[in-house]
Amino acid sequence: MASSLNNRPDFLRATRVRRLAALSVAFVFAQPAINAQDTAQDVAQSPNIVLILCDDLGYGDVHCMSPKTCQIATPGIDRIANQGMIFSDAHSGSSVCTPTRYGLLTGRYSWRSRLQSGVAVGFKPCLIAEDRPTVGSFLQSHGYHSGLVGKWHLDFQYLNPDTKLAYKKGEAKLPPVNALIPDGPLDRGFDFFHGFHHAREMEAVVENRSVIEHDETVNMLPRLIDQSVSYLDRRKDSKQPFFLYVPFGSPHTPIVPTKEWKGRSGMGDYADFVMQTDDGVNQILDAIQRNGFESNTLVIFSSDNGCSKAANIGALAKQNHPVSGPLRGSKADLWDGGHRVPFVAKWPGRIKPKTTNDQLICLVDFFATVADVIGKELPAGSCEDSMSFLAALEGEPVVSQRSGIVHHSVSGHFGYRTKDWKLLLARGSGGWSSPKEQQVAVGTAEGQLYKITDDIAEANDLYTEKPDVAKRLLDLLVADVARGRSVPGSASANDTDLIKLWKSGRGDSKAQKAAASKKANASKKQQKAKK
Repeated sequence: MASSLNNRPDFLRATRVRRLAALSVAFVFAQPAINAQDTAQDVAQSPNIVLILCDDLGYGDVHCMSPKTCQIATPGIDRIANQGMIFSDAHSGSSVCTPTRYGLLTGRYSWRSRLQSGVAVGFKPCLIAEDRPTVGSFLQSHGYHSGLVGKWHLDFQYLNPDTKLAYKKGEAKLPPVNALIPDGPLDRGFDFFHGFHHAREMEAVVENRSVIEHDETVNMLPRLIDQSVSYLDRRKDSKQPFFLYVPFGSPHTPIVPTKEWKGRSGMGDYADFVMQTDDGVNQILDAIQRNGFESNTLVIFSSDNGCSKAANIGALAKQNHPVSGPLRGSKADLWDGGHRVPFVAKWPGRIKPKTTNDQLICLVDFFATVADVIGKELPAGSCEDSMSFLAALEGEPVVSQRSGIVHHSVSGHFGYRTKDWKLLLARGSGGWSSPKEQQVAVGTAEGQLYKITDDIAEANDLYTEKPDVAKRLLDLLVADVARGRSVPGSASANDTDLIKLWKSGRGDSKAQKAAASKKANASKKQQKAKK
């Protein structure tokens, strides 16, 4: 189905004029430095790469991932699975937005940076350091054109176009039209950007290095679909390979399906919005095929974390639709529902259709995988935590170069996962699901341990029964944090010394005792009032 923006000719004409002007500026400032070792033939034969990333889409919200329980139709995503491979044990680098995106583009866990919990709020310098390589800048250096259509959410500044001084958050409800962006996607490895910073600033539409207009949030998803398709159409006659990164802002809040999609699912706005987003995936796949890119394009689809409680998880469950499928928890949590994500990929001739892979991978591995895909060495100062899963895409076992992967929640609680075991340095969810850290009873063990291969629902906590396993995983986590990297490579350092592993403390922590005392006092007051 065509985007609703196609019925807005005035909007499109104005946008195209602005786009051409902005592109002329972008190409002056953002021409990639091509690696001298890359011949024209090498570049021409390089595969195109398309990465579609949903926002807050749960493991159980995609039919091909949870066919027994998913009640939402997702033919677009399922199309990728039918033509390629499902990864059943893929994880985001965090259970919330910003940290996942940082890890995806840099190959490094976000908690090694200044961001120790929560997400970016905008109007701040970019979280990715100016001299740090990204997937985009790496591919640019090897002859690729790189485009980003969607949600950035890694901070950037807005400058007054007259004074060139940075606007401060709170000066206005939205960054003004014509505000300039000095440290956005075009300064972190992309040739073209059309989208927005994050949900609370979604109405401020950004193209390349400036805010071009304010628009209603309901128009953002159709806009991003249209822009993604337009990008692919513009690449048709070019021999230059491309990397298109499409981080949709849906089905994250605001949950605003358009009129033509409202009511389609029969399950409420969230399910309608998922279906509309899935249709966007289908339109992108159609554009790839229509423009002749099909045989030489790697397409990957995933989500930045689990489903948000804003989807009204309880109401969906009553309709026999568990948003996390068989997993415990949801967005923000350390439990797998927070970060085990839908992940499907297709690449004709390289990935066997209708296959499933249960190897453990993480979105932070994308960078190293891309380097492997194009047969180039990783740039210095990058990918401290990234390990290629190209072998898995080709149906072969991945020879692991690391001890495990690190999980991280919205509140900065840590977890550690090996093939069989999962350790959580939290008493509860570590996020938004109950019991939260302040809700657990005094005396609850300081951590949790699950044999995840036998207990995908994380129902049988073995922390007190298997102290040797818990200690082994903790030692591995401590080592990975301390040495600044989790994969082999040159010496590296974290950006901060303030990384705190045990956010809720160990043993009977002061916070836990204080919470118990407060609860006891409240109980005494209630009893006294009854008398």
